[in-house]
Amino acid sequence: EVQLVESGGGMVQPGGSLRVSCAASGFAFSAYGMIWVRQAPGKGLEWVSGIGAGGGTYYADSVKGRFTISRDNVKNTLYLQMSNLRLEDTAVYYCNAISDYDTFWGQGTQVTVSS
Repeated sequence: EVQLVESGGGMVQPGGSLRVSCAASGFAFSAYGMIWVRQAPGKGLEWVSGIGAGGGTYYADSVKGRFTISRDNVKNTLYLQMSNLRLEDTAVYYCNAISDYDTFWGQGTQVTVSS
């Protein structure tokens, strides 16, 4: 059974840091591109960051310099280290696995930035 399970969300003050994780199982994690997308309250999905199977990383302009995506192909886990968080980073964060043939989604983890 394919599973993507996000964790690590929570509440943090502006300027704070948080790391969210996505544990993968049931498929060849290392062969998949992985992305993080988020959905703020009342808004659509927003692409945040991606990492290719080869390790290349990509960021939305809104998070560049503040967020770092990484993957551990031994632990089959995707990470998003978020620093200098802003109120507008408040959203449900989802991980997504992509190949030429299929795609899988996690259930999301809530990140709330509030003073």
